[in-house]
Amino acid sequence: MSITEIQMLFKFIGGLGMFLYGMDAMADGLQKSAGHKMQQLLGFLTSNRLMGVLLGTGITAIIQSSSATTVMVVGFVNAGIINLGQAVGIIMGANIGTTVTSWIVSMSEWGEMLKPEFFAPALVGVGAVLSLFTGSGKKKQIGEILVGFGVLFIGLSFMSDSITPYRNAPIFSQAFSVLGKNPFLGILAGLVVTGIIQSSSASVGILQTLALNGIVNWQSAIYITLGQNIGTCVTALLSSVGANKTAKRAAVIHLLFNVTGAVIFGCIMFVMFRLNPVFAASRISSVGISIFHTIFNVSNTVILFPFAGLLVKASGILVHEDKKEAPMDTDGQMKRHLDERILETPSFAIENVNHEVVNMGYAAMENLDLAAAALLGSNKTEAELVEKMEQKINNYEKILIDYLVKINNQSLNEEQHLLVKNLFYTVSDFERVSDHCENLSELAVEKANRNIVFSKEAENEIKEMIKEVRASLEHAIKARETSDMSEVRAVVQCEERVDSLEEELRERHIERLSAQTCKPENGVIFLDALSNLERISDHAHNIAGYVRDEM
Repeated sequence: MSITEIQMLFKFIGGLGMFLYGMDAMADGLQKSAGHKMQQLLGFLTSNRLMGVLLGTGITAIIQSSSATTVMVVGFVNAGIINLGQAVGIIMGANIGTTVTSWIVSMSEWGEMLKPEFFAPALVGVGAVLSLFTGSGKKKQIGEILVGFGVLFIGLSFMSDSITPYRNAPIFSQAFSVLGKNPFLGILAGLVVTGIIQSSSASVGILQTLALNGIVNWQSAIYITLGQNIGTCVTALLSSVGANKTAKRAAVIHLLFNVTGAVIFGCIMFVMFRLNPVFAASRISSVGISIFHTIFNVSNTVILFPFAGLLVKASGILVHEDKKEAPMDTDGQMKRHLDERILETPSFAIENVNHEVVNMGYAAMENLDLAAAALLGSNKTEAELVEKMEQKINNYEKILIDYLVKINNQSLNEEQHLLVKNLFYTVSDFERVSDHCENLSELAVEKANRNIVFSKEAENEIKEMIKEVRASLEHAIKARETSDMSEVRAVVQCEERVDSLEEELRERHIERLSAQTCKPENGVIFLDALSNLERISDHAHNIAGYVRDEM
């Protein structure tokens, strides 16, 4: 091998690397830029199947990977967030969304000004300036997108230039002639390449680069493209290992959908090529590949959309459901809901973990109710339940913190970083609320052991304090759940009342002690209870403050 040939090989490898990196950087920037909108899309997951198709198309167009979308869908199914019927629509839409990349790659054939070598350096230059020298988060994200676009196109240009000297080499014409004449070999080639690089968008881009140099014929390109659409299923199938049977079925549905489409179109195109061998052997352009890729995925969705139910049933035949699934405890359910596959799209992962943090809040409020009942009734049984709930909430904290750390290691925009940071703090505050509930339960046990009885007046005062504190905590949880400023304001008002009430009740208690209508030992428990309740309200106020900061 000569120095020139080695140089060309390095240029192709470098170009491929830049193409893959540019596509990833562009998708990363798009995802950050669309952060809040991506969270809003989660609401459509419970809508009808057609909405699922639109959702899958939109998400894949943003993250530039149908494999990533499908892996995320497997995660959603495994977490029990969506069912298989809803998953089918999103999977179909993901196949349509992935065609966007092929159109971006074929831009160089749209006109002289759209050729990579013309505008790509300018994109990288402008993008780098925005990323490095602007303080605005939005401008930085735009810069990342531009740099990604630019590097992607420079990579394509490098790959194309490295192949140009060999466009007339017999090996290419012979290879594509063999792949074109044998549909199975063509499909297998596309499947293997896509399975190895784990991206149909990238493998289609490589094929389009070869097409730009006029060395790919129609029949080989069609069969390879069909194989690439099957190969993209490998990622989802691998990700389903270790998931539950329903999630495995989601990955199998993706495979069935793409294989069925490949068989239908493979047969149609085989007949067409037989009838028109001149067309079959003619050169295909990168735009031609984009057109077929789009027609295939859109038509496949239109054809199979009415039979989505059959795809679900067929997946059940291939992946047998367990007759009885072992019951799962609360910790296990939370771990299942926080599926790591959903981390493929941080916006969805944040929305999902926010939901679980809210659940932790309601568990803390339940613990407050138990602690209040134990304190007022001097009930040791209720106090033991508080201890058990405290252990459960401690486990919640570990699970949620671990997942939030993983989200924080993803590529997030400034708004998402703030939200994740506040969720860290919120989890800590809910855990502290439960700690104060545990303190109240210990006071309840001490009260029972020493046969301490509050006066009617003191008992009514504690009840009043508990009512205000509970209201404060409930409004804080709802503020976290809905991001509603009215709930935040309600917490602030409750906190003011709690602070005033604590001061007032302490003064009344001192008056009772002075009048000797209350025993000092009773007063210690009463004052400790007030202090713990007031601290719970403080934590509720903290939680509402985080929500306010996000607006």
